[in-house]
Amino acid sequence: MRQQVALGDVNGHVEEMYAGHLIVKSYNGEADSIERFEKYNADLYESGWKSQFLSGLMMPLMQFVGNLGYVVVCVVGAALAMDGQIEFGVIVAFMMYIRLFTQPLSQFAQAFQNLQRCAAAAERVFGFLEEPEMADESGKPALLGAEGRPVRGDVEFSHVQFGYEPDKPIIHDFSASVAAGQKVAIVGPTGAGKTTMVNLLMRFYEISGGSISIDGVDTKSVPRWNVHDQFSMVLQDTWVFRGTVRENIAYAKPGVTDEEIEAACRAVGLDHFVRSLPQGYDTVLDDKSSLSAGQKQLLTIARAMVQDAPILILDEATSSVDTRTEELIQKAMDALTVGRTSFVIAHRLSTIRDADMILVMNHGDVIERGTHDELLAEGGFYADLYNSQFSLAD
Repeated sequence: MRQQVALGDVNGHVEEMYAGHLIVKSYNGEADSIERFEKYNADLYESGWKSQFLSGLMMPLMQFVGNLGYVVVCVVGAALAMDGQIEFGVIVAFMMYIRLFTQPLSQFAQAFQNLQRCAAAAERVFGFLEEPEMADESGKPALLGAEGRPVRGDVEFSHVQFGYEPDKPIIHDFSASVAAGQKVAIVGPTGAGKTTMVNLLMRFYEISGGSISIDGVDTKSVPRWNVHDQFSMVLQDTWVFRGTVRENIAYAKPGVTDEEIEAACRAVGLDHFVRSLPQGYDTVLDDKSSLSAGQKQLLTIARAMVQDAPILILDEATSSVDTRTEELIQKAMDALTVGRTSFVIAHRLSTIRDADMILVMNHGDVIERGTHDELLAEGGFYADLYNSQFSLAD
């Protein structure tokens, strides 16, 4: 068991240092990294040789016990034979019995040693498998977008409560009504619960109390895939997989035409860059492709445009782009949000002035709500937040 834990520590450390080697280099963390590796490796070496030594000792030990049996039979048998109590054939028979008895015993010991090694290795796997399964949803009807009726995008939060741990709620009592086509901005300091709200809306987590409904249908009453179908999502963390630009943008959406992909790229200002790539839209994106963080962000926004879902979620979608590109994206976003319900999480408050409703969150609760002008007129938390971003330095 110690060998398995130590092996996990070594592999985890190597992978971590390899993935973040740029940070390790830039902060001169090589010496510390090597020191920690040596410690983990020494633990692996110590537990490794002990476990190998003990398991290697098993077979010689069993053979020694078996051979000891031969000696005892020979000595006792010789004494009894010389005394005339038994014949020589009895000694031979007993030597055969010892062979037949000790051989399966040593094979069992060998198997037991392998079983112990497997049990130690499998402990983590079983720990993973024992985690509670998601509830089976095969019996739930897919009511959203059923019978050819498109989803309008009315979203209702009713007394939503949630905590990652049962006794530590982070969303205490959240209620909001969003009409189809409205643009809702969620603002607040880091850790206020903005992204958590979006995760609950997408049903990545189950709420502890209250309900969330889309077009009057409780999201708990339909399967998760049916809920996910209604959303296009652009996250802070961009995700680009190994495949062509075309495949990355059309991801999991059947029947997407080349014209739609190119139109989405033109809308976000990515078309010119893609055409400058060696194979254009058929260029394979992998570890060697030189996409900047901003270009990856543009690609994920184009992907959301192509998905064309009735509800849009933008979680800090312009965090990795410059101001000029942000303006371009903002125009694309405005075109994208027309007729769609959209939830925008933003730290740059300049991007959400035109929102139909701004929800100001702090410590898991909505403390203010209203339009940009209404909240500024109130002179509360939002006004302080807004003015702190736009106040001139003395």
